[in-house]
Amino acid sequence: MPFYPKEFKEAISQLPSKEKDKLIFRLLKKDLALANRLLFELLSTNTVDEERQKIENRIKLRVQQITHTFYSVGDLNIDVRYLSGEISEHVQKTKDKFGEVSLNILLLKEVLQSNNDNILSATPENARKFCVVVIARVFKILILINKMHMDYKLDFNPNLKKMGKLISDNNHLMDAAIKNGLDVNWLLQCEIPDNIETIHKEIRRLGFLK
Repeated sequence: MPFYPKEFKEAISQLPSKEKDKLIFRLLKKDLALANRLLFELLSTNTVDEERQKIENRIKLRVQQITHTFYSVGDLNIDVRYLSGEISEHVQKTKDKFGEVSLNILLLKEVLQSNNDNILSATPENARKFCVVVIARVFKILILINKMHMDYKLDFNPNLKKMGKLISDNNHLMDAAIKNGLDVNWLLQCEIPDNIETIHKEIRRLGFLK
């Protein structure tokens, strides 16, 4: 985030209301994420929980469609990235930190449950990129959970175990987990290392998760 001196902020606060309105609208045209957040905060009648439910329903429906029309793990990877983008937009709009974790877990869980056989039918080489993306997203989820209050962390334990089981039941995913430094026992036993962020940075520094 850029640093603005105190004098600059004071000068802006002293601008006439009409001038400030013009500047705000000009900024909103260039920042869709900010525009959507203000639209939600100022005008939406939905709660954050209701918005999260809409994305949950969207993920479940879309994964059903993806599975029904499955073509390749490459296409599956593209679809997962698209749905991940929708989650990111939701988080930017609502500041839903709980949903950032729960929706990403839901996405992986739904995709892996429905497409285990499809993933296993791919050659190791063709499945590699998709599997690395999954493992990288698991790391992201674990890092986010570790930053949350303990009460919230416990809410995720059942789904962490399910996600760990789904990965351990798929040889391609287990291979990717082992090669990229993810201990699946962290999920199965719901024991995330306190230094998970440092572990993740070191793994990336060594050239993995790519």
